[in-house]
Amino acid sequence: MSTSDQTINLPQLVLVLIIGGLAYRYFFYTPSSSTPETRNANNARAREADVERIMQMFPQADRRSIMWDLQRNGGNLPATTERILSGRGLEVPPQSFQPPLPAPTSSATPAETTGQPKAATPDLITRYNLKNKLEYGEDEEDEDEAAAKKKKQAWSQNKAERQALLQKRRDEMILKARRQMEARVAKESAGQV
Repeated sequence: MSTSDQTINLPQLVLVLIIGGLAYRYFFYTPSSSTPETRNANNARAREADVERIMQMFPQADRRSIMWDLQRNGGNLPATTERILSGRGLEVPPQSFQPPLPAPTSSATPAETTGQPKAATPDLITRYNLKNKLEYGEDEEDEDEAAAKKKKQAWSQNKAERQALLQKRRDEMILKARRQMEARVAKESAGQV
């Protein structure tokens, strides 16, 4: 064997170093696909989604306090929820804490974005068109007979019958709750007069 076959010349050494460096960088320093601005925007959207979830569960909680607590505990949603549920409440954020304003969603109407109060949602009687049933005012005996008939009736295999039965139960519950509320209001007004 000749000495030229056993030695590594300079171009081969440079090539090995370059390939090794590229392989090392590929395996250990893979750049993230998003830029820091994109990551910050994604974090802000995720934090807004977390704040909205908590606001849906606890509408009495202050939005600014929720954002402060999420920032303090690193975005830990269960910890913030547990703090509210335990009755300790959320800490009041310092004056220097200025949370970003919530970004308007694409589903927002112009009335909501201009600050005008949104229209009240219709009550259940209006939503399910139960006005005529409410005015009809079924007797207590009819309700007892219907309850006895309902107990005898088994769960139907027909999807349409099940849906009709569930809608009827929903309507009965809404009407019963309305009657109980009207009776309670009448009782309170009679007690105050």
